[in-house]
Amino acid sequence: NFIVTVFKMRAPGMSVNRLPVFVWSIVGMAFMVVFAVPALTVAAGLLEADRLFGTAFYDATKGGSALLYQHLFWFWGHPEVYILFLPAAGMVATMIPVFSKRRLAGYLWVVSSLIAIAFISFGVWVHHMFATGMPALAMSFFAAASQIIAVPNGVLFFALIATMWRGRVRFTTPMLFSLGFLLIFLLGGITGVMVAVMPFDWQVHDSYFIVAHFHYVLNGAVVFPIFGAIYYWWPKMTGRALSEALGKASFWVMFVGFNVTFFPMHILGFLGMPRRFYTYPRGAGWGSLNLLATVGGIVFGLGTGLTLLAVVRARGRPVNAANDPWGADTLEWATTSPPPDYNFKDVPVVTSRHPLWEPQAIGATAGTTGRDTPVGGGLEGTPEGHAVVPEDTYLPFLVAFGVAVFFFGLLIKAALVLALGVGAGVVGLVWWAWRTEGDSGDNGDNGVGHGDGADRRNT
Repeated sequence: NFIVTVFKMRAPGMSVNRLPVFVWSIVGMAFMVVFAVPALTVAAGLLEADRLFGTAFYDATKGGSALLYQHLFWFWGHPEVYILFLPAAGMVATMIPVFSKRRLAGYLWVVSSLIAIAFISFGVWVHHMFATGMPALAMSFFAAASQIIAVPNGVLFFALIATMWRGRVRFTTPMLFSLGFLLIFLLGGITGVMVAVMPFDWQVHDSYFIVAHFHYVLNGAVVFPIFGAIYYWWPKMTGRALSEALGKASFWVMFVGFNVTFFPMHILGFLGMPRRFYTYPRGAGWGSLNLLATVGGIVFGLGTGLTLLAVVRARGRPVNAANDPWGADTLEWATTSPPPDYNFKDVPVVTSRHPLWEPQAIGATAGTTGRDTPVGGGLEGTPEGHAVVPEDTYLPFLVAFGVAVFFFGLLIKAALVLALGVGAGVVGLVWWAWRTEGDSGDNGDNGVGHGDGADRRNT
């Protein structure tokens, strides 16, 4: 869905070198999902085959191998880290130029880095298995890949620093969360390079050092951008502004709480505390640092509560937001807040990477007499026609219901429930996908912006 939308439903003139960085991050994430998730599906399918049919894919007593599950799981599992990270990085690369009042430094380098991260992430999964006794020569290639992936991450990091360097930085709430991302991402990246070194990994594997590294990469470098994005796009989504005072307080409380929670875990890992244990001996010397981490977790939770309070306050005592309260540069800020169902009255024509920062950078197609969803493809976003978007339907819910019932039937080993799930899913899928000539809505006019008055719903 994301891939086709980006490559076939761009605004006229939105060439690939004018795509916002956030959109590029979504494209990278979507391709990673396409190639990574099947491995997890296969792993789960083989596990279910062992469980239901007595096969021995993972049973070592019957000739199987538990390492096969680890390979399949981590082939999905490590790209999954970057599936979460890439959109977060795209959010930050969108917000920092806005609040620095400067174009993103090294746009092509940043986009290339995002693509490189997506590609290289498929070659690092074995670093989760350095302690399994695999041949050292084989593991050395994955150790090298695990260190090489730091290069595009470093390019992204320095591009964001360079963007702020000569800019006029405004320390708004979204900008503070973006800066928090940079600091936490830096620490998480440093520990990531450390665990890519096999002898070091052997010492800290399955210890609390790994817990700390994981949360610095995933919690800090994903959660902080998401909170920043909430404050950044909330006025556009709702037409209401969130409290800057509560937002800044939320950031500082979360930032302090996060570091108090997870930084001591590095030390706990060096002291030998293993992860995935719910308790530990009283005399192990880990009690004080665990208490400190617990206090930090409570503080972090209070910080997230301040953002929730800001959302509730925005609903109870709303403050109307301007259409573009931040002075942003991307196309979504050219319409009202919140946007109407049809998004734009006239289909915009883009002639710049920063359409709202450059005079005459946004044109408009000829007015339409109906609602139109343009289709544009190729490298230049050349208009090709219009898309006929289906009516609203509950059939996807029926398909999802069938899938859920199917897997529930697998869990309880009930053939009747399995059959019900398969039936509901197949019927819903066929009905949903069924097309007739009457559904196409094609009247022979494929010109973008020259509709016939039909209701072509914009999504």
